[in-house]
Amino acid sequence: MPAWLAIALLWTLFAATHMALSSTTWRPRLVAALGERAFLGLYSLVAFATFVPLVWYYMGHRHEGALLWALPIGTAGLWALYAGQAVAWTLVVAGLATPSPATVGLPESRRPTEPRGVHRITRHPLFMGVGLAGLLHLPVNGFASDVAFWLGFPVFAVVGCAHQDARKRRTQVGYAKWVEKTPFLPFANADAIRGLREISRLIVAIGISSTAALRIIHGPLFH
Repeated sequence: MPAWLAIALLWTLFAATHMALSSTTWRPRLVAALGERAFLGLYSLVAFATFVPLVWYYMGHRHEGALLWALPIGTAGLWALYAGQAVAWTLVVAGLATPSPATVGLPESRRPTEPRGVHRITRHPLFMGVGLAGLLHLPVNGFASDVAFWLGFPVFAVVGCAHQDARKRRTQVGYAKWVEKTPFLPFANADAIRGLREISRLIVAIGISSTAALRIIHGPLFH
């Protein structure tokens, strides 16, 4: 089996189990049988058990398969990609720090009804940030195995977030209004500029610092 196909199948396994366990069919049944905390533990365990093999396999099969492209990025292009990564990881940090109606375990009384900050940019900052980070690896990773791995992040972000929106619309009162007020894809409307200004400087600093740390520790992943 070619490496790119194995990676694609591992991505499919991760995505399928992730969305099946959170679906309106299986989640209520498992929560009723196990309890909320045990279900979240099972959910995390399955995610870990499917994602770690995916990363492990890719790290052993990097730069394998056909070379699909070899773009002349240059120094300016690399710095543009680094800047994009800083934006991506700032979205991730802001998503972790900013509660939304989709936040697991958040009491209804604390669920925001009006978007502010990062949620003016996208209502799914965590997953969209990770998806953007993966997308930005594609210009400098043109082998088939690399493309299969890094393309999986934006594909999973879009499919997974669409799945979450559909589920929350059916099960959570008021979520449809949140969808109407917030963009799905990052920077999809003019209000994103206002959202950028509302993100705290500390979050931006952590996002940029995280990007620099990843560049230093995992440099090969950026080439």
